[in-house]
Amino acid sequence: MKVSKAVKVCLNYHRNHSKPNTVRSYEAILTKFGFIFGDKDLEDISSEDILSFLDQIAGGTKQQTKRTRYSHLAAFYNFIINNIDEQIQNPCSTQLLKKLYKANPPVQWESIEKETIDEVIFRTTRLRYRLILELMARGGMRIGEVLKLTPEDISGQKLLIRDPKSGREQEVIFITQKIADRLREYINSKNIAFNQRIFPISSEATRWIENLYA
Repeated sequence: MKVSKAVKVCLNYHRNHSKPNTVRSYEAILTKFGFIFGDKDLEDISSEDILSFLDQIAGGTKQQTKRTRYSHLAAFYNFIINNIDEQIQNPCSTQLLKKLYKANPPVQWESIEKETIDEVIFRTTRLRYRLILELMARGGMRIGEVLKLTPEDISGQKLLIRDPKSGREQEVIFITQKIADRLREYINSKNIAFNQRIFPISSEATRWIENLYA
């Protein structure tokens, strides 16, 4: 089977059965794989070809990114082997590639005590940044989710998260009535349009976020 045909079959399967984030991930790597090796037969792709390809598309990235690219390519081959041609050997399954693209050990994050978080929020005087911190601390939101919020996403104490990292199309987060009231007052005071981001990124905001994660 030609690589181009195998890529088409695999992507069609994911478009019909997988979540949007999964589809995008496979499209990102398999489209490039098909562009480079499309005219070759799957069984003619060597582990050296795989290593060269992964180095080309993921070289210089973090180990987790490299691992993800490798895993998607290995899963692509397993899909073809399990569903179409079990005689094909998976060139991603060599010990060298497994070792090069092994997952990093899990990071043990140090928990921050609630009193410390409360103090940081209390000492933040600008309402914009205080709201961002409260949404993250009280609502459990990621910074990227907060920055994408628009008034359209707010319904009372419910916040709609679009394209969350979980892979779902959307999620709902509940916040306290006090935070909901302050958020609504902030939106009204800034005359923010219904579909406009509540916390647009500026150079000042970028520096504040960088200091927050420093």
